[in-house]
Amino acid sequence: MELKKQLNRVLMILVVMVAFPAMLSAQSILKGVVTDDSGEPIIGATISEVGTKNAAVSDFNGNFELRNTTSDAITVSYIGYVKQTVQIKGKSYVKVTLHVDQKLIDEVVVVGYGTMRKSDVTGAVTRANIQAFEKSTNTNLLQSLQGTVPGLNVGQASSAGSSPELSIRGANTISGNTSVLVILDGIIYTGSLSSINPADIESVDVLKDASATAVYGAQAANGVLLITTKRGAKGKAKVNFSSSYSMQTPTHKLHTMNREQMLNFDNECLWQYSKTEASGYTQQNPDFKLSERMPDAWMTDDKGNIVPGDYDWWSDFTRTGSIFENKLNISGGADNMSYLISLGNTSQKNYLLNDDYKRNTIRVNLDIKPVSWLKAGVQAFGSFENRDGQETYLPFLIECSPLTKPYDENGEMIHYPAHDARENPYHGSLVDDYDRSNSFFANLYAEVKLPVKGLTYRMNFGNNYRIGEHNYASEFAENSNGQAYKHHSRYNDWTFDNIVNYQNDFGKHSVGATFVYGASKRQYSYTAADAKLFPRMTLGYNSLELAGTQQTNSDAWEETLLYQMGRVNYAYDSKYLLTATVRRDGFSGFSKSNKSAVFPSVALGWVISNEEWFKVPTLDYLKLRAGWGVSGNQTARYSSLARVDSSIGYIFGDGASSGVMRQELVSMENNNLKWEKTSGFNFGVDFSLLNNRITGNIEYYTTKTTDLLYAVSIPSITGFTSIMSNVGEIQNNGFEFTINTRNIQTKNFEWTSMFNFSTNSNKIKKLAGLDTNGDGKEDDLSSSSLFIGQSLSAIYDYTIDGIYQVGDKIPEGYHPGNYRIVDVNDDGKIDEKDRSIIGKADPSCRMGLLNTLKYNSFTLSFFLNAVIGGSKSYLGKNTYAELVNDNTLRHNRLTEQVENFWTPSNPSGIYALYNANPAINPGRYENRSFLRLQDITLSYDLPKTWMQRIGIDGINVYLSCKNLLTITGWHGWDPEPNVTYQDINGQNRMTGSRYEDRPVMKSMTLGININL
Repeated sequence: MELKKQLNRVLMILVVMVAFPAMLSAQSILKGVVTDDSGEPIIGATISEVGTKNAAVSDFNGNFELRNTTSDAITVSYIGYVKQTVQIKGKSYVKVTLHVDQKLIDEVVVVGYGTMRKSDVTGAVTRANIQAFEKSTNTNLLQSLQGTVPGLNVGQASSAGSSPELSIRGANTISGNTSVLVILDGIIYTGSLSSINPADIESVDVLKDASATAVYGAQAANGVLLITTKRGAKGKAKVNFSSSYSMQTPTHKLHTMNREQMLNFDNECLWQYSKTEASGYTQQNPDFKLSERMPDAWMTDDKGNIVPGDYDWWSDFTRTGSIFENKLNISGGADNMSYLISLGNTSQKNYLLNDDYKRNTIRVNLDIKPVSWLKAGVQAFGSFENRDGQETYLPFLIECSPLTKPYDENGEMIHYPAHDARENPYHGSLVDDYDRSNSFFANLYAEVKLPVKGLTYRMNFGNNYRIGEHNYASEFAENSNGQAYKHHSRYNDWTFDNIVNYQNDFGKHSVGATFVYGASKRQYSYTAADAKLFPRMTLGYNSLELAGTQQTNSDAWEETLLYQMGRVNYAYDSKYLLTATVRRDGFSGFSKSNKSAVFPSVALGWVISNEEWFKVPTLDYLKLRAGWGVSGNQTARYSSLARVDSSIGYIFGDGASSGVMRQELVSMENNNLKWEKTSGFNFGVDFSLLNNRITGNIEYYTTKTTDLLYAVSIPSITGFTSIMSNVGEIQNNGFEFTINTRNIQTKNFEWTSMFNFSTNSNKIKKLAGLDTNGDGKEDDLSSSSLFIGQSLSAIYDYTIDGIYQVGDKIPEGYHPGNYRIVDVNDDGKIDEKDRSIIGKADPSCRMGLLNTLKYNSFTLSFFLNAVIGGSKSYLGKNTYAELVNDNTLRHNRLTEQVENFWTPSNPSGIYALYNANPAINPGRYENRSFLRLQDITLSYDLPKTWMQRIGIDGINVYLSCKNLLTITGWHGWDPEPNVTYQDINGQNRMTGSRYEDRPVMKSMTLGININL
């Protein structure tokens, strides 16, 4: 036993002796420095010991100190540089030189009919950071682009499943096509972006200037959006599943008045009677009885009291919105094949009852390489959208008095609750509505390597196909006699492109060329069967023949395009860059002698930082770009032709319900109608500072649209009122700035930012024979709301300076509560001569700020979006001027609107309320500027050690909020959505979402992503 104890002591001593050197080495310190290729220190590089969690970060001088090293190697990494593994066995000091990651500098971007290295791009091409918003509540791709790319203007979608408005660099046309050209996987996409599952998108590139868009010639005058979907990659199958649930409420919560609030407002409206004159009509008259002033007999009972109703109509037709989404994709591949299969399901219930949207999508992307010289594949998807259900008419819902109710004591519907022309709001929602749209898209391609090095031929065949079905039946329509219809639409197009690409390097020379020959054809047909006055509605739209009145109509059109394009790219020594493009387009919509047009462009680039003499330590990369190009805009089909329309021309017999159809010319032929063309210059600077810690670009552009497509007025003696012609010129210019920064980067924490800023303005230079040199001739176009030398969105109206108060010196024809109009020409009277251009609807600038903070497994990102207008820009019509009458007393309103009406007791009210109409009742305008906390997301990656135990690659959980906070001076639902109204000339103009319009939604989302 004693011997055993002695042996144990000896063994312990031996263990200590053997372990002591290791214990000493465990306390060792490794020092070093990290620099770049030029010897400049890299600040914030991460130094990690291989196989352990031991790490350090380089300081301001690039020095680091790593304690307690036990491994033989370390890894050194920094964003923008190639990660290095360094052997440290037996070393106490190392010097590490990191090399710039050329893959980042030479990131491949899509430029149309091919790709280019970002460093070789000479035009204004920007890749959107859609990955930063993949966890946001975005059912539409465009919602991930709002405010993120300067020059790309994306509006708000205020109804379920709708697509926001989209424009690039402002307006260039009056009557031409205003749509941004969308290219999906190399093929022109004519469908709605709401049909595309955002989770399928890999990248979005924006072509903004004329030199970049010239490859698409016609249709590209308004910019190009290039969308590329995800593909599979070589390796084992990867499965990704994500699910999220969102709750939605309006960004600005509004509600209609209850009984007490409405009666108080009625009392204020009748201030001439309800208030005492001695108090300036601010104190209540004790002798006044509101019940005696009620406009309808039903509003009072037998005793003369106001009926006791207090029904909340608003709550019946609004709700907490929701979005439920599930997405699954499976991808993988082998040496000769890769695949991606994607499924998506979206279900959205918006704030207003029956504003519902459902979408199911399926995508298959397949790429094969059966032999070394051939690649082929298909990108295809199907989208099945459901918009069943009808909302009630919002303005009528708002007007429903709380004194009324929808059903009587027996549960029977009261069809006209207020005993006037206003129907029960349930008439608009209790209908049979079937609204479906099915979309199919496929792009088949084959690419062959030709015997010449760098030369390939690619064939693309793309097809869009859509079917729309809208069936509707309402028993309440036509005075409860019933109405029903069936509408069917079909659209299809095909595009066939032949593309020859050449790319090769000859020493310091790099040459690329692309040649395209293609054609496209588009077809549409529509059939409608409408019926009304049913003896019974049992079968609804499935038995239209039962109706007393039946009507059918149909429509169809067809158009074709033919085009050729050539582009040459040249680079010398990665310093001097040239891109030249010419495209010829043909379109069936123009006259015989002008079917085709040619659109050229040229752009130059100079990478100054690659010059040997350029030695600026803090400036890593500097490139100057300049480009000029022409893009086209096509007219609406048949615009150059004399068109015939049909209508009922002859009725025989008294009381006949139908007649004989006749045909007549409705438009005049123009054999000289030709392409509208937009030429433009773009000047750009790309830069990188402080070891790629700061990167960005600056753009300035100016464009000129000539041969403006415009309907010129002609004497009515010709039998027509206007003819589409090429007259006029528009100038458009702007400035864009983007900067990306890595503010802090340590071992466990990283903070990056992105800021963008842009401006845009346009001006009409010539129109209908007038130009900026004309003497006062601008007024000749005032009836069209277009003015030479002014913006396309110029607002022509009276200037308001408050509201006339009780006791003011008020001119003849005006009364207390009327808007006070400024005598602009100072002639002592108010008339039409006091109208002037008071501003414009376009904003002064747009800004976006994205911050991303990462701490270990947590990531927090938030995005601020702002659209700013000055005192005379980004104006929207926001006017309510009401004459106090019976409707004023019987109709309800939103409480905030009521609080803003003028009365003697509310002299600071902004909306006119009066007892006598003014001689002139002008419009009132508000600034639509806003700052919005648009997206904020907090996500967490579960520990990988947990995931490995259950065979999962990773799980990420997140909380995301959208439109959480909006700061604005706008009165109404929200300033951002573009709502159409007609100005004093009957021309369509844009304003924000007012009280009678639709709300914008804010949301809170819980989600999970699982990778297998």
